[in-house]
Amino acid sequence: MKQHKEILIANSILKAKEALDDAKYALEGIRLNTAQNRIYYAIFYSVMALGYLNDFITSKHSQLLGWFNKKFIFESKIFSDELYAIYKTAYENRMKSDYEFTYKPDKELVNKSFEDAQDFINTVENYIKTCK
Repeated sequence: MKQHKEILIANSILKAKEALDDAKYALEGIRLNTAQNRIYYAIFYSVMALGYLNDFITSKHSQLLGWFNKKFIFESKIFSDELYAIYKTAYENRMKSDYEFTYKPDKELVNKSFEDAQDFINTVENYIKTCK
């Protein structure tokens, strides 16, 4: 693997973990909208690492979501449907948290999303390690 690609992948995983840490701190402070945002971005950054691994680069969130579903769920079945559901739910919840001003997240659901994001990132990171 080319060195610049390895750097992009490593930095994306690092950003994913930092965003997850941010989500944890937001949850502790009961800032649920912020936590939901950081949970989504933790997942997003880990999928960006997959994109770099596969020479797929986009700045469009919905395009990355669709690419992940097509490449890793539908075609190759590398990851389970559950992983896609975690990603899609995090995306939808982030959109509500960021743009729907009457939306009030449920703490238990945000905690569940946080746990799901941890599993998601670990799964993606472990897969990337097998590809090196």
